[in-house]
Amino acid sequence: MPKLGLALGSGASRGWSHVGVIKALLREGIEPDIVCGTSVGAIVGGSYVAGNLEKLENWVLGSTRTDVLRFFDIKFSQSGFVDTERLSWFLHGYVAAEDQRIEDMPKKYAAVSTNLDTGREVWFTEGLLADAVRASMALPGLFPAIRHEQRWLVDGGLVNPVPVSVCRALGADIVIAVNLNSGIISKSNHGLPAATSMDDRSVLGSIKQQAKEYSNAIFPNHHDGDAAPGLFYAIANSVNIVQDRITRSRLAGDPADILLSPQVAHIGMLEFHRADEAIKEGESCVQRVISEIRSLIGRR
Repeated sequence: MPKLGLALGSGASRGWSHVGVIKALLREGIEPDIVCGTSVGAIVGGSYVAGNLEKLENWVLGSTRTDVLRFFDIKFSQSGFVDTERLSWFLHGYVAAEDQRIEDMPKKYAAVSTNLDTGREVWFTEGLLADAVRASMALPGLFPAIRHEQRWLVDGGLVNPVPVSVCRALGADIVIAVNLNSGIISKSNHGLPAATSMDDRSVLGSIKQQAKEYSNAIFPNHHDGDAAPGLFYAIANSVNIVQDRITRSRLAGDPADILLSPQVAHIGMLEFHRADEAIKEGESCVQRVISEIRSLIGRR
């Protein structure tokens, strides 16, 4: 039998689609031998290989906007906005326990991160699973960079948003890839968070105004399309643009055998509370091409 690889791409809250993709594949009796993930793809892929996918799904389906906001520290430090203690609680509770190691998993797994100094890819194929996930999802400005083996590491989506190449390097004969960045540029400008006045900037001014703008960036409003973009909207959409361009380039040079593109561009970068529709779209995405997947596996 050919070895099947699953490449789970980056895309923040759109990444809950990966849960639906994995569930749909398993229902069809299609089980990956190799799982590689970048950013949120590393989270969902790590949870799957560690046996925690159902637990993760139940948590995300029960989460609200308020639950998501609790992950962000309004005090803001020089390293980022995320409450690192709460993040650790989430990773160890719903992705991988503190002592679970990648090399002990029943399937081959890799998480992709980026060396902040050199811009090179860093692949985690051994070591603590939760630490690998943390390094892969360290989006600059939100999550603090991770120190590992004398290197500062940040989000892998900066260099390899859909890690097809990693799956092939680990021995996959067939690669099913999930691209969450399809259409994000053309569909992301329907509304802008309100701009902050020059006299009361979010980062330099009051904590209250900072919290308001940050909340707007997480849960965008759509009432004033003529307003100047706020700081966090500009950051979020800049990341979207970079990932869209890199994704196109990487997939052109190293295409997947099956490319799944869930239609989730309408979900905001940090709208994690919209997990239900993302998961359902992931399942539907698999069903739309299941005959093609079966035919490809049968030919090999």
